[in-house]
Amino acid sequence: MTDTSTFLDIYAEATPNPETMKFVCNRMILMDDAVDYPTKEKAFDSPLAKNLFEFSFVNGVFIMNNFVTITRLPGAEWHELIPILKEFLKAYLEAGEPIVLNRITPHQYEGADSLIVAQIMDVLDTYIKPAVETDGGMISFKSFDAGVVTVELKGSCSGCPSSTVTLKRGIEGMLTRMVPEVKEVVAENL
Repeated sequence: MTDTSTFLDIYAEATPNPETMKFVCNRMILMDDAVDYPTKEKAFDSPLAKNLFEFSFVNGVFIMNNFVTITRLPGAEWHELIPILKEFLKAYLEAGEPIVLNRITPHQYEGADSLIVAQIMDVLDTYIKPAVETDGGMISFKSFDAGVVTVELKGSCSGCPSSTVTLKRGIEGMLTRMVPEVKEVVAENL
C-alpha cells in the first residue's frame, strides 16, 4: 500500500483575472497567513517568491493556505507556462524549502468603532473571503472611517478586470446590508 500522506499533487486552476493562474496543492503551504509580492523587490522575505521571480515570465506572486497565484507578463501563454510552474512548485515543495521567513502578524483594530469593525471583519471572514480565495485572491480589512470601509485586494484580485464590479456590487452590497453603519467600500489598491 502506498503512503498518500507524502504524495504532493499540484493542479492549475484558472481565475477570473486572465493574467493570473492559481496553483493548488493537496496540502497546506502557508498556515494562517497570506503574502503578496507584486514585484520581485518586495519578495525579500520569501525564498519561494524569489525563486519564482527568476522565471522571466513571472510578474507577481501571491501565497496563501494551499495555493500559489502567479501573475504572468503580457505575451506569455498559460498553456506553455503551466507545466513549467507545476514542475517547479512540486520540486520546491517536496524538497521542503522555506516559503516565507519572519512573518509579521496582523495588528488588532482598536478604537471607538471596534464593535462595528468586529462586525465588518466577521462578514468579510464568513462570507467574502472564502469566495475571493476560491478565485485565487485575498481581501483584507484596512480601516473603517465615517462609514467608509477600506480593503486591500491581493492575488488574482489585484488588477482583475472584474474586481471593481465585485467590490461595488458584491462586497459593498453585502456589507451595507449586514452592517448598517457601512455606507461605502473602497479598495486601497484599485
